[in-house]
Amino acid sequence: MSTNQFLSFSKEVTEAMKAGKPIVALESTIISHGMPYPQNVEMANTVEQIIREEGAVPATIAIMDGKIKIGLEPEELELLAKTGQDVLKVSRRDLATCLSLKKIGATTVAATMICAEMAGIRFFVTGGIGGVHRGFEEDMDVSADLDEMAQTRVTVICAGAKSILDLPRTLEYLETKGVPVIGYQTDELPAFFTRTSGYKLEQRMDTPAEIAHFVYTKDLLNLKGGELITNPIPKEYELDRAYIDGIIAASVQEAKEKGISGKRATPFLLGNIVKRSEGKSLAANIQLVYNNARLGAQIAKSYNQYK
Repeated sequence: MSTNQFLSFSKEVTEAMKAGKPIVALESTIISHGMPYPQNVEMANTVEQIIREEGAVPATIAIMDGKIKIGLEPEELELLAKTGQDVLKVSRRDLATCLSLKKIGATTVAATMICAEMAGIRFFVTGGIGGVHRGFEEDMDVSADLDEMAQTRVTVICAGAKSILDLPRTLEYLETKGVPVIGYQTDELPAFFTRTSGYKLEQRMDTPAEIAHFVYTKDLLNLKGGELITNPIPKEYELDRAYIDGIIAASVQEAKEKGISGKRATPFLLGNIVKRSEGKSLAANIQLVYNNARLGAQIAKSYNQYK
């Protein structure tokens, strides 16, 4: 177990580490900024339970009381969920500020990767990663998530990049950075709300054991950076591509007209999409996270045999 002075481990995670159990990290901006209360806390509790049922231990990560919390106690999770978007959204650049000022912070994909690596956790489940935003040629808006994957050794399990993004540019950026992008039982990059995007992936793997052995092999090579495992939303929950693409386009245009950009863009767009889809996007978002939690726990459990 890491002795970093800023790390604080929950009782469940502490016991899991002592027992050598597989652990799966979870981000917290999906709770504070991704969904409204009480759906967010219900989702978070269900995700944690799914991971336990698959034989692993969940570690939701957030910043509280000047500490990086590796695993949240029930009252801490409830506080984070109720505080919502008033919580500081923490990426790499915000970590030291949030800790030094002892603010409550919810970790993005990038920050969660950093904290997970500090804690010695190899696997991390999220909904969708950030990426290259639409209109990149005008504002050069690229999520810190992508560069983090190139330098931080954590496996990220997701349903692809958020479909509000420029998907082909995101995929190209990851390729440029040397980040392996693996399709789980798919040859195409999933597009968050839909199972396919039309963009071909170079690598496909069909079992959690195959992915676990790939990660172990990469560890033996001592290669820098992480890897992205893309897991399509279950077919019964995916949205029609033309329908959701139309809603996304309208939401992107509204954000542009209102001058919303940077770290404010994703929460605004996701909230606007929920409103325009009459909750259909939120329901799909929740189901894809559950699906990722199952896969992430299965991979972590399979990988544990190599430790």
